[in-house]
Amino acid sequence: MNTRPEILFPLFAGITTLPGVGPRVAKALAEIKITRPRDLLLTLPQNGIQRNLRASVLDVTPPAVATVEVEVRAHHKNPARGRPYRVSVSDAKTSFQLVFFHPRVDWLQRTLPVGQRRVVSGKVEIFDGVAQMVHPDYILAPSESASIPEFEPVYPLATGLAQKTVRRAAMAAVERAPELSEWIEPGLKAANNWPDWHAAVERAHHPTKMADLSPASPDRARLAYDEMLAHQISLALARKNHLKVRGKQSVGTQNIQSNILKKLPYKLTGAQEHAISDIAKDMAAQTRMNRLLQGDVGSGKTVVALLAMLIAVEAGGQAVMMAPTEILARQHFDSLAPLLRECGVSLEIVTGRDKGKLRQKKLQALAKGEIQILLGTHAVIQNDVVFHDLRLAIIDEQHRFGVRQRMDLGQKGQGVDVLVMTATPIPRSLALANYGDMDISVLDEKPPGRRPVQTSVLPAGRLGEVIAHLKTAIAAGRQAYWVCPLVSESETREWTAAKERYDSLCQALGADRVGLVHGQMPASDKDAAMARFVAGETSVLVATTVIEVGVDVPQASIMVIEQAEHFGLAQLHQLRGRVGRGATDSSCVLVYSPPLSRTAQKRLAAMRESDDGFALAELDLTLRGAGDILGVQQSGVPKFRIADLETQAHLMKMAQDDARLLTRTDPELSSPRGQAARVLLYLMEQDKGIRLITVG
Repeated sequence: MNTRPEILFPLFAGITTLPGVGPRVAKALAEIKITRPRDLLLTLPQNGIQRNLRASVLDVTPPAVATVEVEVRAHHKNPARGRPYRVSVSDAKTSFQLVFFHPRVDWLQRTLPVGQRRVVSGKVEIFDGVAQMVHPDYILAPSESASIPEFEPVYPLATGLAQKTVRRAAMAAVERAPELSEWIEPGLKAANNWPDWHAAVERAHHPTKMADLSPASPDRARLAYDEMLAHQISLALARKNHLKVRGKQSVGTQNIQSNILKKLPYKLTGAQEHAISDIAKDMAAQTRMNRLLQGDVGSGKTVVALLAMLIAVEAGGQAVMMAPTEILARQHFDSLAPLLRECGVSLEIVTGRDKGKLRQKKLQALAKGEIQILLGTHAVIQNDVVFHDLRLAIIDEQHRFGVRQRMDLGQKGQGVDVLVMTATPIPRSLALANYGDMDISVLDEKPPGRRPVQTSVLPAGRLGEVIAHLKTAIAAGRQAYWVCPLVSESETREWTAAKERYDSLCQALGADRVGLVHGQMPASDKDAAMARFVAGETSVLVATTVIEVGVDVPQASIMVIEQAEHFGLAQLHQLRGRVGRGATDSSCVLVYSPPLSRTAQKRLAAMRESDDGFALAELDLTLRGAGDILGVQQSGVPKFRIADLETQAHLMKMAQDDARLLTRTDPELSSPRGQAARVLLYLMEQDKGIRLITVG
């Protein structure tokens, strides 16, 4: 049985075993996720205070911390309740006041006797033209002043915690840190000039200057790398475990694929050909495929998915593709059915709307192998959906599904190959953090014929102009989407906003020209509204972000996004990708409500200047952070205590390469470095990876 190594026991003891941490402090520390000495060890100072001795408070620019030697001149007692108690002092150049609220007068008179010299350290501020220091952090006799640190670390706090308490506990946690064997590959450690783990921890908690707090400092970079390495070793072990399950070898004959390729009105891009080749290799191997296909808006993922499914069919098996919404599943069905019918491939769709005999009939045909490709929503993972010989499972728009649903679909057959697709370009570091157990294919070229979309940014005060422009465009036979604001607090409010905009556009453009789609509508109403828009019966479709994913109406050439400042870059880019799919020049209007924050200004400017989804995703990561991009609920992004995916992205790739090398050369983690890596996994609470070794 795998248990935590004894050398780590002191770090995993109760937090109240640290000095100064009683039940009240422990409760406050728990608010910031610190419940054991190990958590405190991995919570590094977030700032620092310079406390080197100065001649005078005049040597700093208030408000700022100063440490000066003073002579105590006079105590000014103020009998009025609530009035502060003041002590006049003078340093080498000037006089100023120490200020105390609710003072213990006897203690102050003992600590600051008139005529004596003291060293005081605290924040200097100007009040009514006079310099003052309210509640100095330190008041010491000159002979004791060496105990004031020149540079004092500042830790994150929660209500009810004092800096001194946390600092004292952190120093005690550092004293408990054991000397551990090295888990980083020696060449890599030397090349980066990284210290040993124990020295890095010691110095990270005892910074001597602001530069020591930078993520780029050798101590912090090393500790960040340790976190990423533990995460990547755990993913590498999960990947090896996945590969241990034998897959079915599915080798395509190319017959149907070449037939389909001839019928396409365009040639595949180099990126598409490369992705297909990787997928074909994976499917022909004896191990199961576990691949992520990420592509920018309009990069042609659906064609890659289609060819992958045809490999399964040509090999005599079945394929399934699960989409997050009925609109998307039906759209895939409508676009693929004519092509596949001509090539003699049987295709069917199953959604939550299928009931009774019709559903039964479809499921019987599926179980007999008469349906070769199945499309659908999460209805395809229900227990009664049984395949005859499922070879390939594709999950479209992965971020809309949980890991559980991905696994359920993969378990619908024996050793099923899994392909996960996302149209949200993910920054490389996040893709590695989130999907490090998978192989990744990227579609970063647009197929020929995709037209660039002209993007403009307008304040809400000019909405009248937008509507007038829309009127002219509709008269000329064009179609438009109008996306309503994202209201995170409540879907009902989002729906209300869409309904109000729908009513106002009906008045301006005519009720028969405007349709409405939002998340609260019954599926049948949503589909009917979409169908009317696709058929050109309505000219403007007012929608919430329901239409963000995959909706394809080539005639639509105008996209209006209201309150665009509330959307992330990835989402704005997705929405803009709904137009520019046909022969007409397309435009996207981003409407905002002033004033804009600096972040929102950067975001909208980036949208105007770039249509490269991967570049926008990297910028989005720096502007918003990891959790927001992938959606906090579904993100699965590890919650690192030290590592920062925004500023240390390069370390994640190094960690993945190193972890895969280690698990390939030492699959049991039994070498000296492997044993050290096991300790790291326990330290970082990634030890589920070790359980996978024993399961294997």
